[in-house]
Amino acid sequence: MSDNMNSDVNGAAQAAPGKPADGHWEREVLEKLVFATLQEQRAHRRWGIFFKLFSLLIVLFGLWAYFDFSIGGSDMETLGRHTALIDIDGAIEAEGGGSAAVVIPALNKAFSDAGSVAVVLHINSPGGSPVQAGMIVDEIVRLRKGYPAKPLYVVVDEMCASGGYYIAAGADKIYVNKASVVGSIGVLMDGFGFAGVMEKVGVERRLLTAGDNKGFMDPFTPLSEKHKAYAQSMLNEIHQQFIQVVRTGRGKRLKETPEMFSGLFWSGAKAVEMGLADGFGTVDTVARDIIKAEDIVDYTQHEGLPERVLKKFGAAMGAGAFKSALGSAKPVFR
Repeated sequence: MSDNMNSDVNGAAQAAPGKPADGHWEREVLEKLVFATLQEQRAHRRWGIFFKLFSLLIVLFGLWAYFDFSIGGSDMETLGRHTALIDIDGAIEAEGGGSAAVVIPALNKAFSDAGSVAVVLHINSPGGSPVQAGMIVDEIVRLRKGYPAKPLYVVVDEMCASGGYYIAAGADKIYVNKASVVGSIGVLMDGFGFAGVMEKVGVERRLLTAGDNKGFMDPFTPLSEKHKAYAQSMLNEIHQQFIQVVRTGRGKRLKETPEMFSGLFWSGAKAVEMGLADGFGTVDTVARDIIKAEDIVDYTQHEGLPERVLKKFGAAMGAGAFKSALGSAKPVFR
């Protein structure tokens, strides 16, 4: 009889409504809670990613608008009678505002615009690459021949030295401030030598080359007299090119002295006395009093953000290849 009673109890327990006999209902509830929590977390992550991407797009659009929306960087319709302005601010290098790739298109646009009466180069530069400066001067010479009725003036800001003056010498006239720094007509090639230090600390330089002069200007190898003389002859050659550009551009206005082409620089007031500059003025005064066209339009090319990034990357790759061959030494107008 007891066996029958136990069977009845067990059967009643199994038949209890809403509660599985095997006790799995707790697990099912937990699984549903965990699944709901995971879904909520995924939804939060999706919205978080969306807002982050949206914020990034806003920042990128702002940067693009900042670098691209400018008069100088956009195509302009022909304007009325005006003075065309181009800024060269900073070092004359293969990238940046002083590069030939930036300055030359601006020069072409300024000269070709029917409304521009004259072109003003506003220079504030300590110098830089002889190659970049040379390309800009060559283009200036070409444009002045192509547009003989459209003069080119240079207005110096704080400094117009070395490569900056190399460019300025190609203009019709140069205007300065009395305290501007002008000149530095010379060329240099600098670097460092570590050979003595390496010997003292017991470090051996293992440089293998194919070609007797391939290790020329290697900073870890002593500089031979032969290589020193070769470097000096190259600097002298580039220096003579610089001098010729200045003499051709300034002509009889130059009052040459033994120190004029020595690499020294002078104040704007002294530069006018020496014939390195023609007078005193600003962009506004030159436009108003010399050109007689007070309306100034900026033709300076402003690079967009993508172009700047790509150019920096390309320049870095090129600089790495060049430095691997010559170290950090290269001729510069500075």
